Amino acid sequence: MLDTLTTLDFSGSGQLLRRTWQTLSPLPGGKLLFSKILGTINPYTGSIGARFVELGPGVAVAQLRERRAVQNHVRSIHAIALMNLAEVTTGLALMFGLPDDARGIPTNLSINYHKKSRGLVTCTCRCAPPGTSERQETELTCTIHDEAGVLVADAQARWMIGPKRG
Repeated sequence: MLDTLTTLDFSGSGQLLRRTWQTLSPLPGGKLLFSKILGTINPYTGSIGARFVELGPGVAVAQLRERRAVQNHVRSIHAIALMNLAEVTTGLALMFGLPDDARGIPTNLSINYHKKSRGLVTCTCRCAPPGTSERQETELTCTIHDEAGVLVADAQARWMIGPKRG
């Protein structure tokens, strides 16, 4: 089964991404299972253990719980774990809304850190995905808030959109 999961490719298939989410998310534990599958397909992204709580065309909301595996030396969530969370959240918001003949790849990532991130953080991206697979760049933003609603970080991700290859 693991071999089957690792051969799935969400990067160029908004249709597969949408179908998988729509099938699993209504089920008990389905959102967790979707998050685990995504982490199996992309092990580096999976290393932070993000949980997706909402996905739709141009919308992604993910949560990350502080734990030893994502902490830095001052016992808060590591800066790069937050950047990883921002990259996957912007990517899923974008991919979920792209036409079936399009794919995307990040070309630039930047993040502004506003305070130490502790506990459970929520990353939100809302965007307007391009309606065509024509080669173009799109700039997405996301915000990361702590449980009290305080802004921990905001990030920008530039994605190159283009047609799927062969």
